[in-house]
Parts: sequence; C-alpha cells; structure tokens
Amino acid sequence: MPLRIEDTFRDALASADRSLAGMWVCSGSPLVAELCAGAGLDWLLIDAEHSPNGLESVLAQLQAVHGYPVQVLVRPPVNDTVLIKQYLDLGVQNLLVPMVNSAAEAEAAVAATRYPPHGVRGVGSALARASRWNRIPDYLARASETVSLTVQIESEAAVTAVENILAVDGVDAIFLGPSDLAASMGMLGQQEHPKVRAAVEHCLAAATAAGKPAGVNAFNKDTARSYLAAGASFVLVGADVAILARGSEALATAFIPDPAVEPAEPPTSY
Repeated sequence: MPLRIEDTFRDALASADRSLAGMWVCSGSPLVAELCAGAGLDWLLIDAEHSPNGLESVLAQLQAVHGYPVQVLVRPPVNDTVLIKQYLDLGVQNLLVPMVNSAAEAEAAVAATRYPPHGVRGVGSALARASRWNRIPDYLARASETVSLTVQIESEAAVTAVENILAVDGVDAIFLGPSDLAASMGMLGQQEHPKVRAAVEHCLAAATAAGKPAGVNAFNKDTARSYLAAGASFVLVGADVAILARGSEALATAFIPDPAVEPAEPPTSY
C-alpha cells in the first residue's frame, strides 16, 4: 500500500500567517510527548542533547505523537553524519542541529541529510521507518523533500558567521540559543543581558534580510514577545520538565508549611 509523507517544518513555516509557538519535550516519555502533542501548540522539540533520549526513546515518541496536528523537530546531541543518518532512518523529518558555528559546519549538516551525489547520507531505506520500509513511492529520489534542517546559532563565532550560515543551500532556518550564547560571551546564566539580546536580534535581522526563518528559545514571556516583534518566526516558550518542576513546587509551597517560617502565636483571648 503506497503511503504519503507528512509536510515538513519548512512547509509549515512557509505557509504560516503568524509566528509558531512550541515547547521542549525532554522527559524521554512517549506518554508525556503525546500529552504535549495534543495541547494545541504549533510544534514540539524532542531533545537528545541535554535529555535522556536515545534512538529507541526518540522512535517511541515519534510514534506516540504521530497523527496529532503538531510539527515535531528532533535535536540530536551533535552535528554528526552517522547520528543524523540514524535519526533520519528512524523517520525524523525535522532536524535541529546544535552548535553550528560556521558555514562549513552548516554544509556538513546539509550533506548528512542528503543522499549522494548531493550529500553523504548512507542508503538503507529498505530497512528504515523513514521510507516506511519502501512503502513510500520514489522515497530515494524525493528524500530531501521530506526533511527540513534548522541549525542552531549559540556562540559568538556563529553570530559572527550568521550571514554565511544563512547563505548555505539546504539550511531552511536558524534557531538562536541564548543560554549557550551568553556563556560563550562570558556571561554564563545571563541570557537576558542586553549584549546577548542584541546578538540574538542581530541574527534575527540577518535572517529576515536573507529571507529565511529564524527562531529563538525564550521561556520569559516578555522576552519571547520582544523577539517575536524583532522578527522571530518561531519560538520555544516552555518545557515539559520545567512545567512539571515548577508546578510540583507550587503544590508543595501551597500545602506544606515552610519550617523556616515561625508559626503565628495563637491569640491569648477571644
């Protein structure tokens, strides 16, 4: 039975009449991923760089969210040809590759997503979920159409090279990571610093000039809205693990007395 492949994040960005809002999925749980997929957000980012996700858990989450009206990106831990091949063969259609610091590194990421002669992706589609085990007609010829590539700008070197990175054919979008960017600028933990925000806005403007979408990570709502006003086409505004952490802390605060706070003295008369 011939099957069709879903539209990519590239297609969603091109057809959108507004900026797209999404969240991180970091727990490694297919159940949590499915729960988030039905929340009404535009996109999810399943993370394998800073989260307990391997090939098997990424696969389970892709299966769990399939069929929900949400775009799904996956971030591998590193810009590596072999890992990218494995992610693509799992059926990942939308990659967000971290720590891309130069045009050469962006070109390597593009090559990893494409079969020869246009790239270096290994050919194993008959064995892979990507082609639905050769049930998708002409998959090999059309594979590059089924994959979108977003590269992450998160260092001073990448900011300096952003125009060259944006010019690489096959880079569909860039995504700004203010936390690592701040660290590379000597301001660890200060992603709201004016110099960091100015660097992010410089990259947003460069993307607009290049005619390519740019996104940014911004959990602070005011910061997110500021970046949207500066031209961001997509944003990440939360994470499953952060929501659970802060929500559970709020319950503890509401119902468990703080031992550091002296209880009020009972009244001596009524």
